[in-house]
Amino acid sequence: MRTFNIKPTDREFAAQVQEKIDNLNKPKGSLGELERVMLQMGLIQGTLSPQVLHPSHVLFGADHGIEREGVSISPREVTRQQMSNFARGGGGVNVLCRQHGVDLTLVDVGVDCDFSEMAGGDVPLLDRKIGRGTRNFLREAAMTAEEMDRAVEIGVEMADAAAAKGCNTLSLGEMGIGNTSPSSEWMYFFQGVPLDLCVGAGAGLSEGGVNHKLGVLTEAAQNFMRESGIESATPLTAPEGWRLPFGQRERPFFPAYAAEIIRWFGGFEMVAAIGAMLRGAERRMALLIDGFIMSACALAASQLCPQVLDYCIFAHVGNERGHQLMLHGLGVRPLLALGMRLGEGTGALAALPLVQSAVKMLDEMGNFEQNHITKYF
Repeated sequence: MRTFNIKPTDREFAAQVQEKIDNLNKPKGSLGELERVMLQMGLIQGTLSPQVLHPSHVLFGADHGIEREGVSISPREVTRQQMSNFARGGGGVNVLCRQHGVDLTLVDVGVDCDFSEMAGGDVPLLDRKIGRGTRNFLREAAMTAEEMDRAVEIGVEMADAAAAKGCNTLSLGEMGIGNTSPSSEWMYFFQGVPLDLCVGAGAGLSEGGVNHKLGVLTEAAQNFMRESGIESATPLTAPEGWRLPFGQRERPFFPAYAAEIIRWFGGFEMVAAIGAMLRGAERRMALLIDGFIMSACALAASQLCPQVLDYCIFAHVGNERGHQLMLHGLGVRPLLALGMRLGEGTGALAALPLVQSAVKMLDEMGNFEQNHITKYF
């Protein structure tokens, strides 16, 4: 897999950005979370006057072999149906992209169908299919090393294409029935969270369905560790009083196995998103991170290059069990908590206007001296 040269944001420059924020004609800290976004956007772009230019959204679609084990309430064909729906302009992601003037790109990385005969829709559906879904990671690695490399390169291609249009703020989404399962596995291995706290209802499993899903993922984790010759220090079931042991930006749970863990459990659409995140950060783009699955992709990307987190703005925390724990382990706070669990990157798109408001406040709001207002703090 290619290496990425992601430069950390300049912490010394942070003092200058913070000084400008504090001297805007407002009470200190009165814009709350928007001030945090101001600071991060200034650091990402290396300027006291950051901007949101040509915001773009890339949605990757693919199917998962693990879906065959009954870990999702939705059948596999929903991936195909929804990708077709997005191409016709009828999805939630389409509505929010139209509302906010966001350029939408749809990419088939591994949906289990042939879209070649589909009539043209409102949004082109790019064919970058690696295979018709990944393998079943209960039995074997989800993808080969070559397939993983290809998925990363597709993500790089999409980030570069967005940048070529003038984009400096990139949001990412996914469509892939069953993809909360690899997300839970990555959380277990990369954050050391007991697996039963990582596994949730996904699109709406019953309690019995969640228990079945946990059983499948437990067996899959054990099979991976046996095949890889590693042993986990984290229990699969949380003991009473368990607390998340890792803090902000910890190194991976199994540092030498990060790429192998990504390859064994990941979906093509998830690894493509990782490639887009890493390349976007390399190009100093702000990355708007959606819910549980995209947060898991950011977590996995950070195992390969920790500096990527400097460029991630975590947009939304959803209702999926474990998502709040995951964000806590990353040491980040989401902008929104709307209870959404639609996926598609809709949480990131819903947060985009807040990012735009933050940079406009920083760039256009006057300061105490300019407006002849007594500085009262």
